[in-house]
Amino acid sequence: MKFMKLGSKPDTFQSDGSNLRYVANELATDITVTVGDVKFYLHKFPLLSKSACLQKLVASGNEENSDEVQISDVPGGPVAFEICAKFCYGMTVTLNAYNVVAARCAAEYLGMHETIEKGNLIYKIDVFLNSSIFRSWKDSIIVLQTTTSLLPLSEELKVASLCIDAIATKACIDVSKVDWSYTYNRRKLPEENGNDPKCDGVRSRPVPKDWWVEDLCELEIDLYKRVIMNIKTKGILSHEVVGEALKAYSYRRLPGFSKGVIHSVDVVKYRSTVDTIVWLLPAEKGSVSSSFLLKLLKAAIIVDTGEISREQLVRRIGQQLEEASVNDLLIRAPEGEDVIYDVDTVQKIVKEFLMQDQNAEFESEENEVREIRRPGILTDASKLMVAKLIDAYLAEIAKDPNLPLSKFVDLAEMVSCISRPAHDGLYRAIDMYLKEHPGISKSERKKICKLMDCKKLSIDACVHAVQNERLPLRVVVQVLFFEQVRAAASSGSSTPDLPKGLKDLNGGYHGSSRSAATDPEEDWDAVATAEELKVLKGELAALRLGNGVGGSERNGGDSRNSVDRAAISKMKGLVKSKRIFTKIWSTKGAQGENIGSDSSESLGSANPEEDKSTPSRNRRHSVS
Repeated sequence: MKFMKLGSKPDTFQSDGSNLRYVANELATDITVTVGDVKFYLHKFPLLSKSACLQKLVASGNEENSDEVQISDVPGGPVAFEICAKFCYGMTVTLNAYNVVAARCAAEYLGMHETIEKGNLIYKIDVFLNSSIFRSWKDSIIVLQTTTSLLPLSEELKVASLCIDAIATKACIDVSKVDWSYTYNRRKLPEENGNDPKCDGVRSRPVPKDWWVEDLCELEIDLYKRVIMNIKTKGILSHEVVGEALKAYSYRRLPGFSKGVIHSVDVVKYRSTVDTIVWLLPAEKGSVSSSFLLKLLKAAIIVDTGEISREQLVRRIGQQLEEASVNDLLIRAPEGEDVIYDVDTVQKIVKEFLMQDQNAEFESEENEVREIRRPGILTDASKLMVAKLIDAYLAEIAKDPNLPLSKFVDLAEMVSCISRPAHDGLYRAIDMYLKEHPGISKSERKKICKLMDCKKLSIDACVHAVQNERLPLRVVVQVLFFEQVRAAASSGSSTPDLPKGLKDLNGGYHGSSRSAATDPEEDWDAVATAEELKVLKGELAALRLGNGVGGSERNGGDSRNSVDRAAISKMKGLVKSKRIFTKIWSTKGAQGENIGSDSSESLGSANPEEDKSTPSRNRRHSVS
């Protein structure tokens, strides 16, 4: 730390009790200056020769009270006044980053200018500030912090603004010129240390671009805001570095921020902090991570910031949603709500993401306004990543027993426009919802199952689905059929002729435990019984056996055809009449041969192990 000594005489100020100060001198004191609750017994000559304020106070006093002066509002109080008084006596005074602003403000108040005496205190302090303090990185930060308690005079004297500019200038300097100490606690990666046995993990490489961010975390939010604004105005540092600074400040100043919560009763204070950080975010996409933005959004919801801040965060997150993780999106619902997570906010984020592909620009021709569509800016890769993310998110929120089906379906349908090659992740989410909500109606079960495309389930997911007693029978049979189509295609044989096979399906089903008096459509939408699942498992095993290694090569086309005929034969036992089964497939065909959206999928896969760990909620033994 830089310091400066003024005067050469020894310090003879003494204290007689906590509220009395006097100078040990042969001459009797002739003036008493009261500052706050402290009395200073001093001499007029040294004081009046350097202070215009004291000259006026003594001259304007009554003859009876000319030896007593009351000063109640000296900036910095008795401590700062004592520094000024010692300077008047020529005693040694030590100025440093902690007391220089108070001394400067007190000197200004006392009128210790050059017009009173050459080389007065104000001049000497200004020299010290410019030649020493403002050239020191850490001293500038300390001085800036002290200006807060000396407002408004510290602002009027431009001490705060000069400190801010000095700090911002140093932060923007070329890193090769940084030769002063700074705080940098982030550790170096082991592979960056090479084979140096003396390396202790602390960064020893050249000064990083964000070397300054941790020291600025010491500033309160108002001063921090002014420094960052000054840095951004200079336009030297990249927006990524500014974003890193805001991230470091958030983690330091918002307790619990790293966990997406705020641990404090001072809501107003932290609301201001969150609002300011959001306001300072660089406009450039990617300047901060999606994970950081979502943590900010969670904090904004907790401290109840204004709608403008939250809307800005939702928009920013939507622009880079593909970077987020499921944990990032798990935003807790406000207190008092039945659901666990805030699904509405995630829907707004997804909407912002999709809107990037629907940008419309308007051109005016004379009195007509014409809308011109521009190509979307979203890549297929980013769309796939978001679809996978939302499928995984749906699987998490499906565990909430109070989650309405409408919220689940609405969010899933938002990404149904994204074409993707597999629906395993979506199937897992649907199965999780069915598991946690066993009491939903047949129509609701049918509605949620329509979200997935059975053709886009992997072999493992098909195995799980055929054994899944939570699915409607309609879905199980369709999964089985598409598995048969896939087995036939992979073995090189022709795809089964479904209409021809259906012609062979005649007669009723005599072995089913379902009553013949039930409505056929409801029968298909109901969940499969254990008996029916057993038949379907046998069918799937036959399909996979027929598609085994070397199976088709050894037995030829006759073997493959016999398996296909066996498949149709076993499916007969599940169908009450040819009319019912034909209706199912004709309905499917009208929908583009999809159970649900043809484009709704996830890159994830079904997780049979997770389901095996959960016991069935009904009387049948769960095979899932």
